[in-house]
Amino acid sequence: MSIFNLKTWVHYYVSLLKRLGAFRFSLQLAFAIIFADSVLQVSLAYYFHDPLDIIDVSRSFFLGLLITPWAVYFLTVVVGDLEEARQRLDNTVAHLQEILAKDQQKTRELESEIIERQKSQMLLEEHTILLHSFLNTSPDLFFHRDLKGAFVSCNKAMELVTGRSESELIGLTPFDIFPKKYAQEVVTRDQKAQQTEQEQIHEHWLHYPNGRQAYFEVRALPLYNAQKECVGIIGFGRDITERKKHQESLEKASRDKTTFISTISHELRTPLNGIVGLSRMLLDEPLTFEQTKHLKTIHMSAVTLGNIFNDIVDLDKLDRRRLNLVSNHIDMFDFMSDLESLAFIQTEQKKLTLSFEQQGVLPNYIEADDTRLRQVLWNLITNAVKFTDQGEVKIRCFCERGDANQTLLCFEVQDSGIGIPADQLEKIFAMYYQVKGNRHATGTGIGLAVSKQIVDAMGGKITVSSEEGKGSLFKLCLPVDCPNKTVNKLAEQIRLPALSVLLVEDIELNVLVAKALLEKLGHRIDVAVNAEQALQKVADHQYQLILMDIQLPDMDGYQITRLLRERHKQLPPIVALTANAFSDKASFIKKGMDDALGKPLTVDSFNTMIKHFFTKQSSSEKVTAIKANCAKNKLQTTLFDDAMLLELLDFLPTSVMLENIALFSKLMPDYMQILESNMVAKDKKGIVSEAHKIKGAAGSVGLKRIQQLAQKMQSPELPAWWDNIDDWVELIKSHYESDVIELKRWVVKQGR
Repeated sequence: MSIFNLKTWVHYYVSLLKRLGAFRFSLQLAFAIIFADSVLQVSLAYYFHDPLDIIDVSRSFFLGLLITPWAVYFLTVVVGDLEEARQRLDNTVAHLQEILAKDQQKTRELESEIIERQKSQMLLEEHTILLHSFLNTSPDLFFHRDLKGAFVSCNKAMELVTGRSESELIGLTPFDIFPKKYAQEVVTRDQKAQQTEQEQIHEHWLHYPNGRQAYFEVRALPLYNAQKECVGIIGFGRDITERKKHQESLEKASRDKTTFISTISHELRTPLNGIVGLSRMLLDEPLTFEQTKHLKTIHMSAVTLGNIFNDIVDLDKLDRRRLNLVSNHIDMFDFMSDLESLAFIQTEQKKLTLSFEQQGVLPNYIEADDTRLRQVLWNLITNAVKFTDQGEVKIRCFCERGDANQTLLCFEVQDSGIGIPADQLEKIFAMYYQVKGNRHATGTGIGLAVSKQIVDAMGGKITVSSEEGKGSLFKLCLPVDCPNKTVNKLAEQIRLPALSVLLVEDIELNVLVAKALLEKLGHRIDVAVNAEQALQKVADHQYQLILMDIQLPDMDGYQITRLLRERHKQLPPIVALTANAFSDKASFIKKGMDDALGKPLTVDSFNTMIKHFFTKQSSSEKVTAIKANCAKNKLQTTLFDDAMLLELLDFLPTSVMLENIALFSKLMPDYMQILESNMVAKDKKGIVSEAHKIKGAAGSVGLKRIQQLAQKMQSPELPAWWDNIDDWVELIKSHYESDVIELKRWVVKQGR
């Protein structure tokens, strides 16, 4: 308490000194000391009863004067030190307060920054989650690979394609996931993207784990960090299978259109052949000059129109790379005789001189496609005659030695016509090109283009040289094989019987052409032009073969066939005649026919059919045909393997059979989806593999038709396999569900 009082007094005196100043404080202090000492002296004298002496009072006065300066000095020094200390302390406090304020400001700023960072971090996390969700829900592939090619991240679509999760993919390279060839292509493209700093785009078929294929457009781009350094590759892949399917559908539509054109051309060729044949026959009759002139015009117009149809069909086949070249054994003597006759017919029309030369020794026989060779030479001779108004046409044939010691069969067709301008020589083989300003150029402009493509497909070469106003020279050279031994064609042929044939056909021209062809082959032909005549003639005569046109005026061929089978227990083979292109004869057999032939009839197709039904070599096939003719079992024989199914029903209950059929129905959509993806991808190996599965599944439940179609699909060695594969797939798609329904009914019926 005393210490507190002391401090209080000290603070009081210091405060008083500062308030009064040193001089005034000194006076007051001196007065206080003198007064205090005087009071003390008086008090002591009074207490001790001593007399108060003036000297004592003077001593107090002098003591006050002596003590006061030192006390004031001491207090002044103390006060100055204290003031200085106080000021330093105030400065320190102010500085500390300033520092504290700054710290508080920085703390507030730091807290604000932390809050902002937390907000940014949360926003970044939300954006990351959103981006990841977006990538995962996207049907497009996304992947990120580092500079070593190892996967860093990917989305769900990539996981589905590879069959691995993102965690499983991290660290793997393309070589761990894709086939070696494609993996190498991926690595090469990644390196190119890094080097060129440009996007790399490619399209590729990717396989899902279940075997389905999808066509992807994949984009690979270099990935850069903040320092603009490449740190990896990011890629995106878009499924463009539907676009690919659309392209395929367009191509198929083009093929269908071409099939239609081809069918129409064949249909028109039948009456044209009649016009050509009959006009040629009439030219041998005695006619007036005007009649002969008009008839020759008719004859050549029909021939020219037929060749235009041939060019159109071949043009489409060449465009789709589906032109079939056949190597035939050609007798050169017969071939050259036919060529000379052909050239004579044309040059005779315009009164031109024909010069036909064989230079050197020609081989007796060659191996080549005689039909295509005749077609090319026909175009060259036709053009030579067309562009020559007067003068001559020269045809020369000779052999040369080509590269690798090949034998080249060469033809030169030279005319003395209008010629071709030098600046247009390189253009005449272009599609639809016609020499400008040429009044003779009235054709389609595709004959030479088709001819050149045919020659190229046969491995040959066709060239032209010309001088305007003096004519042109076309040279054709083909590499051919020259067999040493003569093939005896007669010995190869199977002796075919002469048959009694009923031809059911209502078009007179078709009757005339078909009857002439069949009678030339030695057959006896009777004709019915409608259903009534056909039914009556079969009732009155014993025929060995019936050729049945499908389109007739009173009823179609299927209806007539059903009536015949209802009225007669024994019938000869009934073969459908149709102008429609078809890929599978099963549809005709299902409707009651034994076989089907296209119109116009050809010797090869007709003889093949005769061998099938009337020779020993086809006895097993005849048994099949007889079974097919049985109306009672026709459906089962066509659709089901009823013998196998009956054996199974002896061992298995009906419920198990139906369960197996239901399992087949469940599996087929997946099989067909994978098969269609392989079709779009043109993956022959995948098609064969999936067709094998379908064949096995169909065979296990006894679906004979589906099994047979799948058997064809899994046999790429079959002739024209790729040309027919689309039709087989469509047949399976259109029939398997209905076949399953029929099979279930049959199994239930048998189970009763």
